[in-house]
Formats: sequence, structure tokens, C-alpha cells
Amino acid sequence: MPILTNPLDLLFQNIFFELNGLIDKGRMVLKLEGYNVTGSIKIKPALFMIADLERRGLIEPHRSTIIESSSGNLGIALALICSLRGYAFICVTDPNVSAVNRRSIEAYGGRVIVVDSKDANGGYLETRIACIRDLLRENGDYVWLNQYANEFNARAHEDWTALEILDEIPEVSHLYVGSGTTGTIMGLARRFAELSPDTMVVAVEPEGSVTFDPTRKGRRLIPGIGTSRRPELADPELLHRIVYVPEVDAVRMCHRLARRQGLLLGGSTGSVLAAIAADAALFDANSTVVAISPDLGEKYMDTIYSPDWVSASYGIDAATPDDSPPSRPCEPLREIVARHSREVTPIADRRREAASYRRGSAKTLHTGA
Repeated sequence: MPILTNPLDLLFQNIFFELNGLIDKGRMVLKLEGYNVTGSIKIKPALFMIADLERRGLIEPHRSTIIESSSGNLGIALALICSLRGYAFICVTDPNVSAVNRRSIEAYGGRVIVVDSKDANGGYLETRIACIRDLLRENGDYVWLNQYANEFNARAHEDWTALEILDEIPEVSHLYVGSGTTGTIMGLARRFAELSPDTMVVAVEPEGSVTFDPTRKGRRLIPGIGTSRRPELADPELLHRIVYVPEVDAVRMCHRLARRQGLLLGGSTGSVLAAIAADAALFDANSTVVAISPDLGEKYMDTIYSPDWVSASYGIDAATPDDSPPSRPCEPLREIVARHSREVTPIADRRREAASYRRGSAKTLHTGA
């Protein structure tokens, strides 16, 4: 890999992890997006949406202010891009934003506005959007990306994420994706309908989300998945199934992954994998199940991975072990060291050869031989 000079090139397209023990039959593969710069899949739509504004001449460095509603990951991605391209950035969020996400946005130079009035559906999204509309009326240089209706939110996953999956795993029987703005799942569903029409595309929603069913409104504490209003991008006709997961099951799954799989992942991933575990009877030996993991778990230390927060929010002890069989120890560490040593040993050999040659040349020059 070449040495990079732009942090926006820190995109890792093909990090997949085969997850054992979650389903009894078939193969389960997780696409890990949390290793991208800013720590999530949201860097992709952030790039696509701002690039679209630039192509159309709608924003200008050192004049325009980008404004968006976000609970964290998109806000962090936008804050970085705006800082690099010379735009101001305002993130409108709500009390569910984590302290680490807020600090990350501010560290990149973004401004955070927190609204604290709930909307008619019991969430904050309508209130956040109302705040944005007020700011747009007052400021002519503000531009709203509107990720909930922006086609380039979905296009990023249609043009990139879907093709990254199909390049690595040509035959996908089931694709499970958490839905928030629905940009990720709609983009994936469109491309899979074209290139892999036999793949069953499944949306995973938290209980309490009204994205596909307005009667389900209720309390939601895990950010980044579910909504309190239906995004304009949402099209249930592109989906094969919609699965609803209790948040407490998502939390339990996150802790199970950390302890039994060595993966510290975010709440959306916990929701998606809880849905797959509940659907395990649907898979057979020929199934290849792929799931999207949007981010890692370090952003959730004060929530999902905090025993006090889990107890106060759901009345459970997250430290209580599940009743599944203990996981087997991983391979001996000497084998891991040996495997990676084989990759770097040729580098050392080439360096020794070059150093020996230089020493020989220097000796020749010194002796005049």
C-alpha cells in the first residue's frame, strides 16, 4: 500500500470477518466498516454528498456552512471533510449523542447544537430538522445536506459498498443491514437487485422505530439505527423482510461479541447480529449470510459498554454471561506471530542484502581496491 498524504484516502474497502458460532448452518461474514477514517461507514456518504454539492457549484470554501442532523458518525465524517475543504460545519443533534461523538465533531472544528424537545413520535428527529430549517432561513450561506432525502447518501453504497461485498463474496444468500436514514440499505438493495437478484435483503430496525411502520413508535436509546420519522429515501418495496430487534438484545449481543469473538462493535452491529441469531433457523448449509458492521465500539464506552448505563436503561446486568458454550481458545500465539513474520521476513532479508552491499562498496572505496 502506498504512503498516503490525505486522511480521506484512509478507506478500507475489503475488511471482512467470518463469524463462527452465531448460526448453526451456513457461513456468516461481517463487513467491518469501523476501520475507515473517522471510524465508520458514514465517511462514504459524506464524501459523495459534499462532492455532489461541489460539482453543482452550490458551496464555496471559506464562505459556505454545511449543516446536518446527525447522532454522531455522519457528523464526525462531515466535520473532517469540511475542515479539509474549507467549509464551516454545524451538527444538529439531541441528548442521545455520546460525549465522545460530540467531542470528535468539535475536535475537527465543527459546531454542535443539541435540541432537547421531543417530537410527536417520541424522538428528536423532527425537532432537529425544524432547528435546521430555522437556521437556513436566517443564514443564506448555510447548505443542508439532508441525508434523509439525499440520493447521494444511497449512491455511495450503491457504487461502493455493494460492489465491495460482491467482489469478495460473489454468492450472497442473505444481506442484513441496519436502517437509520436508510441510505445504506437502499443503496445496497438497488445494486443487489441488479447484480445479485437472488440475495434476500433484510432491514434490521430497533423496536420503537417508525421508519417502515408508524405504529411502532417508542423509546430508542441506541443512536445510528431507527428513526422517529420515515426518511424520504426509504422504499420498503426494495426489501425482502424487515426485522425488529429489542434494544436490550442488541446490547447483550455487543457484550457477547466482545467476550466470545474479541470484537468490540457498535450498537447497530449488535442489532443486526441479534436479528441474524434470531433468524438462524432460516439458513441452511448453502447459506452465505453477510452483515454490515457500521462502526466499532469505542464510541459506546459510556453507553452500551457501561454497566451503570445498561442497568439504568434496561434493568439488566450486562456482565451476566450468556448461556452459550464457552468459546474455544484461539490458535496458539506462536502461530499468529509466525504467520505475520513470514510476511515481513523478506523485507528484513532485502534490507540486510542492501546493507551488506553498501558496506562492501564503502570498504572498496576506502581501501582503493
